[in-house]
Amino acid sequence: MKKFLSVALAAGALVVAACGGSGATTAPASTGTESAAPAESSAPGASASNAAGSGLVGIAMPTKSSARWIADGDNLVKTLTTLGYETDLQYAEDDIPTQVSQVENMITKGAKVLVIAAIDGTTLTDTLQKAADAGIKVLAYDRLIRDSKNVDYYTTFDNFKVGVLQATSIEQSLDLKNAAGPFNLELFAGSPDDNNAGFFFNGAMSILQPYIDSGKLVVQSGETKFPEQVGTLRWDGAAAQARMDNILSTYYADKRVDAVLSPYDGISRGIIASLKQVGYYTADKPAPVVTGQDAEKPSVLSILAGEQTSTVFKDTRLLAAQAGKMVNQMLAGQTVEVNDTKTYDNGVKVVPSYLLDMVLVTKDNVQKELVDSGYYTAADLGL
Repeated sequence: MKKFLSVALAAGALVVAACGGSGATTAPASTGTESAAPAESSAPGASASNAAGSGLVGIAMPTKSSARWIADGDNLVKTLTTLGYETDLQYAEDDIPTQVSQVENMITKGAKVLVIAAIDGTTLTDTLQKAADAGIKVLAYDRLIRDSKNVDYYTTFDNFKVGVLQATSIEQSLDLKNAAGPFNLELFAGSPDDNNAGFFFNGAMSILQPYIDSGKLVVQSGETKFPEQVGTLRWDGAAAQARMDNILSTYYADKRVDAVLSPYDGISRGIIASLKQVGYYTADKPAPVVTGQDAEKPSVLSILAGEQTSTVFKDTRLLAAQAGKMVNQMLAGQTVEVNDTKTYDNGVKVVPSYLLDMVLVTKDNVQKELVDSGYYTAADLGL
């Protein structure tokens, strides 16, 4: 992570140095008010001396129910306004027709670039054709927009590696390389309409599947197929809790859950709530391994309390900074920086992408990764 950040800082100069952000992928409305966004920073996402000038940039975010998306929007606005651009930031509250309408309004207003974190990556094809007809560039933000030739660039994290890190947390916590087993595992994945969800799950299964095949890991429910069995629509923690309730009552009356693959902190909290209802997190039923993603404050506190095992920290300050840099390069007529031209096929084209790195956070490195980096204060986490 440190090596990656040094490269990012060198490439982006002031871009990466000080853009503020927060920490969660799209969250269910029922949990969104629990997450406080980390403090925002005051510096832009690219050197103002390289600004292309003026013009409107439309920013379409999925929802305000997650602190992460609020901070992403704020950081993009700060970065782009510092560079001299006007911005139109809109949130669609996870309603697809609303987001389509918002993006079309941005086109009508004369936006030069659209930065879009899509609710459903398959629903914007016609709208993006209108953008292309008007000469408007499109940057897919964190979530790949599918089925359109009119997605110019994409910036996100290495989503396959996110899943690898989550599975590695299970592998290390259960000592799967050395322990005899068998251990009972249940699998949860993200929203089927989010392209990232498949990358997360496939990354995790690249580590876990060999243990399942050998019998060292046993999925008692038999639910292993993405998206039809393990997907969680809209990343809804309440839906995950209901599914975990059913799994526990049906398959674990006389068995112990040893680990749960969870792709996102909001889902993790739903799973943990379900486990607590049947006596886990006690002397008789110690905590199973539960993974997560996004370093949301309630889940970091859960990690510190010995409940959730880990979370994948994706520093969204860097993501907003990189997006601002790419927008500026597009509008300045510069070569747009990418580091992946093979991975992200949206069904029509391979979208040139810039991938950022991430780090696995456990109780042992919360201070180093989340506090020392300025993402949270010690007071935020009771440290």
